[in-house]
Amino acid sequence: MTIHIGAEKGQIAETVLMPGDPYRAKWAAETFLTDATCINETRGMLGFTGTWNGNPVTIQGSGMGMPSMSIYANELIRDFDVQTLIRVGSCGGMQPKVKVRDVILAMTASTVATPSSTMFRELNFAPCADYGLLSAAAGAAQDRSVDLHVGGIYSSDTFYDERPDLNEQMTRHGILGVEMEAAELYTLAARYGRRALAVLTVSDHLQTGEALPAAERERSFADMIEIALNAAFA
Repeated sequence: MTIHIGAEKGQIAETVLMPGDPYRAKWAAETFLTDATCINETRGMLGFTGTWNGNPVTIQGSGMGMPSMSIYANELIRDFDVQTLIRVGSCGGMQPKVKVRDVILAMTASTVATPSSTMFRELNFAPCADYGLLSAAAGAAQDRSVDLHVGGIYSSDTFYDERPDLNEQMTRHGILGVEMEAAELYTLAARYGRRALAVLTVSDHLQTGEALPAAERERSFADMIEIALNAAFA
């Protein structure tokens, strides 16, 4: 048990999927896991452990933004010895070729700063995904005929962004989408020698203004969860 995770030792699996929304964690656990049990309710950040194809899996909400992700990923790694952490969440598309409902696998995650930035001082550390997970996820997406993009994303800690010039530069340099957690997750995975990946569903688009209707999100997010699970146990 930690400050933010009320689970006991042994209640959290070595593989953890991390949606930002705790209720999405509940939905994913009820939809994909067998014998899912709630193992965390602290601060309303729900977590569940069950099995998928006989493999133990925990689905734990991370909250919004890199500071919140840092709290949960640190505790999962340091106190519960989690080995594989996969962020599953939504993102905003930034390239014309990226469409709403598409899936992005984040090879790298650029950012202005993360909670770990002060550690590096003048160094611009380049956080990236685990190649084994990335490759397995790409294969799983192809098996499901999902419209897939693999490349760099931008992790921002500002939801209501007032820097259109920065978004323009991200787009200019080929960034596929923007979200709020992956850069810190990848940094922590590198620090502790763990596997990490972000599998993201494009729920809206910064250029076109298109957004995925709420009624259609469940099916699109289901593809993302299945990709993540298949990648974790490939």
